[in-house]
Amino acid sequence: MSEASHSQTPVSERDLKRGLKSRHMQMIAIGGAIGTGLFVASGATIANAGPGGALVAYAVIGLMVLLLMQSLGEMASYLPVPGSFQTYASRYVSPSFGFAMGWNYWFNWAITVAAELVAAGIIMNFWLPGVPGWVWAAVFLILLFGLNALSSRAYGEGEFWLATIKVVTVIVFLIAGVAMLLGIIGGTSPGFENWTKGEAPFVGGPISIIAIFMVAGFSFQGTEMVGVAAGESENPRRDVPKAINSVFWRILLFYIGAFIIIGFLIPYTDPNLLRTDATDIAYSPFTLVFEHAGIAFAASVMNAVILTAILSAGNSGLYVSSRMLYSLAIEGKAPRIFARVNKRGVPMPALIMTAAVGIFGFLTAVMGQGGAYTWLVNISGLSGFIAWVGIAVCHYRFRRAFLKQGHSLKELPYVAPFFPFGPILAFVMCVLVILGQNYEAVFDGRLMEVVTAYIGLPVFLAVWLIHKVVTHDKKIPLEQVDVTGLDVEQHKVID
Repeated sequence: MSEASHSQTPVSERDLKRGLKSRHMQMIAIGGAIGTGLFVASGATIANAGPGGALVAYAVIGLMVLLLMQSLGEMASYLPVPGSFQTYASRYVSPSFGFAMGWNYWFNWAITVAAELVAAGIIMNFWLPGVPGWVWAAVFLILLFGLNALSSRAYGEGEFWLATIKVVTVIVFLIAGVAMLLGIIGGTSPGFENWTKGEAPFVGGPISIIAIFMVAGFSFQGTEMVGVAAGESENPRRDVPKAINSVFWRILLFYIGAFIIIGFLIPYTDPNLLRTDATDIAYSPFTLVFEHAGIAFAASVMNAVILTAILSAGNSGLYVSSRMLYSLAIEGKAPRIFARVNKRGVPMPALIMTAAVGIFGFLTAVMGQGGAYTWLVNISGLSGFIAWVGIAVCHYRFRRAFLKQGHSLKELPYVAPFFPFGPILAFVMCVLVILGQNYEAVFDGRLMEVVTAYIGLPVFLAVWLIHKVVTHDKKIPLEQVDVTGLDVEQHKVID
């Protein structure tokens, strides 16, 4: 192993503060996956594929995410660094792959922060229609920047409470839904009527289910944040596996439970389910169910919850993207200035650069709120899936190299149980989702839609190839892969 690779981990270990507690890690993983995908987009998925089709789509993508998070958990508990899968890609595959992975992930969440700021402005328009959206974008950007600038613990605490609001909302929704199904509140229970009428439970057949895969994938994106947060966890060897094991099942329970409740209580033919624009919060399926339950001010309550979800996503996006930029700088893949950390353990230059990208949120004043939101989301569309593909590749290479070099699985704090089946299946499923995300536009020849949907893929490949050509980089042989770990409790590198 090279001297340079020996020095990378202690530098990041020394500079950043391990201030994230176990409860922070749990909520970071939960909060990253519960957002507008569940609160808003769930209506359209049921309308397009029926209650049964939506359940199948989310269960399949949920399985894929479980396998990916197990792969990430094995690596992140053994080597808990802020670069996470960027560092793993550089060590276990090639420096060029790590370079492309890191910049891809930074761009993804930096742009997502901007998109969430736009969405926050749209939400605030529900209560204060006279205030321009860019004003709210500025207010919330300052708020989130301030929270992240304090310390990693301040970020974790903020995310803990934002995520708690979302979790409580889902739990209340599930309880109210079950009470309605039993006829305790809201009048007569509809029984199985909405699962048997028309084409239900499967509307449109397998094609409709496949079409929902991308939406389901976007809904679960953010669970991988726990891998980045491991770099500042107090006890990653204990907390990362704990978060991976327990949080995933809670998230899946929330999603599957919510879809079952919505499927029973709202017919897939309800026209309000198709109203998924951010300005139509009053028609979130959660709002419809709460209204049926007789809960007053349902639209206002859900509006506040969705605003919380948006701020949570922006808060986490600012955190993980600034840490990724910091990690890139530490490893010489970004300007050195971004490796600077203040006395509170916050990489301020990286945070400022990431927040500056959030100024794209101000495009609302120029392009109109809905147009800006769509444009920003399309730009970063595939980046999260590319990161997931990278996680699967890195884990497959790591485990093979780890054993080939004479190590034992007993040395790992957490062992992904389904290797090699897990990462291989997750890789195949991710690739299929990426390629099929907008197949209709491809077959119909709608060129502009194809470009906006797939632009992230050629950009990623170009960055990878250009770096590879410039640096004459090659894939690292398994015998030479750096499988050094990090024992945080004893503050030393594991050789």
